[in-house]
Amino acid sequence: MSQWIYFFDLCGTAVFALSGALAAGKHRMDPFGVTVLASVTAIGGGSIRDTLLGSTPVFWITDPNYIIVILATVVACLILVRKPHKLPNITLPVADALGLALFTVIGAQKALLLGHSGMIAVVMGLITGVGGGIIRDVLCRQVPMVLRTEIYATASIIGGICYTLSLLSGIDSMTSMFLAMASTLIIRLSAIRWHLSLPAFDLKTKRP
Repeated sequence: MSQWIYFFDLCGTAVFALSGALAAGKHRMDPFGVTVLASVTAIGGGSIRDTLLGSTPVFWITDPNYIIVILATVVACLILVRKPHKLPNITLPVADALGLALFTVIGAQKALLLGHSGMIAVVMGLITGVGGGIIRDVLCRQVPMVLRTEIYATASIIGGICYTLSLLSGIDSMTSMFLAMASTLIIRLSAIRWHLSLPAFDLKTKRP
């Protein structure tokens, strides 16, 4: 089971690194900028999670395979995707949705392994899933996706709840992971496909 979790974690790292690299390409960054953006997107959320949980040194310092996966993803992206602006517009959101689903479960699972409650697990899943994307969007001078009206953080929260409740219901760990990832991915992709969003908080001041 631990090998599968590790495999999914590396897959999530690659997917989020790809998301960051594609975002860098859309902003015409040089190879160093692509590497930086891919790295913070891939390991930013997990680094924040480990720091909050007191699990230090953070995961990528004790296991350099995460850095290797990021660098390999960046190199592959630079070689194979020479003109990111010609990629379908859906590529970046879908890659980001996949990373969100994977990292939400990984973050919640790590919190539970450290003995924390289900509520903390959901929060850590959220931080792991959205933290890197927030850093990426800030560096790209955009309002972070999680702060917009798009259904993004909500998908991560529901995925985390689904994972913890599945475990409490006696469902085995692997099935719980797939159920949580599927729920997060379905909600996020549905929001992208049908432009679903939460109501905006629009505070309008009345003119005298």
